Parts: sequence; C-alpha cells; structure tokens
Amino acid sequence: MKAFNIYLTGVGGQGIGLISETILRAADHAGHAVKSVDTHGLAQRGGIVVSHIRLGTEIFSPLVPAGRADLVIALERHEALRAMATQLKPKGVLVYYNTSWQPLSVRLNQTAETRPAEIEAFARKQGIQVHAVFQADLPDIRMQNMVVLAEICGQRLIPGIDTVHYQAAMADLMTDRMLNSNMAIFDKHLRMAGPASPPSDSP
Repeated sequence: MKAFNIYLTGVGGQGIGLISETILRAADHAGHAVKSVDTHGLAQRGGIVVSHIRLGTEIFSPLVPAGRADLVIALERHEALRAMATQLKPKGVLVYYNTSWQPLSVRLNQTAETRPAEIEAFARKQGIQVHAVFQADLPDIRMQNMVVLAEICGQRLIPGIDTVHYQAAMADLMTDRMLNSNMAIFDKHLRMAGPASPPSDSP
C-alpha cells in the first residue's frame, strides 16, 4: 500500500501506549507492512508520550518526519493543537479526545488553556479534517483511548484496516474483564452516528 503516516500523542496515564499497540497489531492483522517507535520516558510523570506508526512497503524508518503525518491522534486538546501544527501535513486528518490535561504552564496561569475553537480555526487554514470525540459516562478515564479508537475505526481513518482487525488486536493485548470492558466502550462508540463532543468550553 501507499505510505501512510500516523503520529500519536498524549499525556502519561491516558493509555497512549495501548492505542498505539492496538493500531500496530491491527495493521499487522490486516496484512500491512508496518513500523513503529514509541517514547515512554515521561509516562509515569504526566509528561508527553508520543508514538509513530508508518504503514507501507517502502518505509525504511519508523519515525514520521515533521509535517508529514497523514493522521494525528491526540488524547487531549493541548497535544492535539501542538501535533497538528508541527506534525500533520496540510489537508491531513486530526482525531482527538476533547478534554484538557492541563500542562504546568496553564496551571501556573502563564499560558491560556487550549479550546476547541482554536483547533478548528487552525484546521480551517490548513484544510485539515477534524474529529473531536468525547464520552461523558466512561467508567474509567483511561478508556478514552477506546473512544478515539472506535472513531478511527468507524470513520475508516486508516486505510485497509477494518473492525475485525481492531477487535483481533484488542484480543491479543487484553483478556477477561479488561478486554470485555474496553470492547464494550469501543462497540458503544462505534454504533454512534457521529462524534459526541461536549460544548466548546467544556469539559
């Protein structure tokens, strides 16, 4: 297949590693050549966690070059805006979970909190397609990654990977109660007609 670059970003504790590994294994189940690399150094400290996934037969490095991502996946708004500005190509696709894990500069009132309107405004200038997702009744906040994954699956944002491939990847990585609870969140959002985003100034 033609090269397809995915850049994932989140904050330690959000489950960025699980969604990254699920996509990687789903691509493998779909029969794609795939390379990936993660940075987990700050995962236990609430710091930024980044993953790169590249699909295609002519890929020789797992790192997505700056400004060359076809798809950016972000698990909170500040990282969504940063990654969209630095990693996503013009007319690319951004899918993000519409919540805020405030960085230190926001907590100290040194910078303003990122709002969805800022993301939308930047996206319009670059011709970027935006999918903002949110689910208010999650039993565990870490399951927001499953809501994002279901959006990616339902909107077919990664070419050549279908629902059965994501489900097989989840079964590879989880068992028993963890698998059942995460699969239930995934299936629930997959059945929805569209993204369930909160108002622009929340949560």
